[in-house]
Amino acid sequence: MEMKTTPNPIEAAGPAKRVLSNLFYGWGYNFYRRENQLRADDLLIRGKLSELLGECRAHLGSLESSFRHEHLPPPTREHPFPDPAAVAAVQALQRRQRDIEALETAIRNAPVPEMDRIYQRHRNERDTLEKLVAADGDLVSAVVALRDSVIRVDGAAAAAQETQPVRTSDIQMLWNRREQILSALEESP
Repeated sequence: MEMKTTPNPIEAAGPAKRVLSNLFYGWGYNFYRRENQLRADDLLIRGKLSELLGECRAHLGSLESSFRHEHLPPPTREHPFPDPAAVAAVQALQRRQRDIEALETAIRNAPVPEMDRIYQRHRNERDTLEKLVAADGDLVSAVVALRDSVIRVDGAAAAAQETQPVRTSDIQMLWNRREQILSALEESP
């Protein structure tokens, strides 16, 4: 996934623009620095990932609701207990929703390296943030594929009969790779 870059007009600056740059840095933030753009991109991408996973979870929730309506009627004297196969199917749909919700929560609440002036001297923050954005780009393609496969399932009976319509293990593997990038950042001096 290729990210759009905005040129920094302050980088090739004359004396007046250097003073402006010092003012930006004096306040602790420069809007044009690539690191700040990457940090903002990471937040935007993770917001979109959470939104896509929310769509998956909502669709599975509607499928579960319609499946319950069709296959789990209220108990009667003739049938006091629900069909065990229908209960198992509903529980499978609920597990899939919980897996997606756990991923969504982890993605939404994940940390981003802070803009710390001390660590900027010792680390190459730009490389780390570029790796994070690249990992987030891989996550986007995996989550879009997941969302498309979930949305394609039409009908509660088809969703219940699917053995594994939601493959969150690939997304979890990509997410673990992103967390390894951050843990390497925390371990370095």
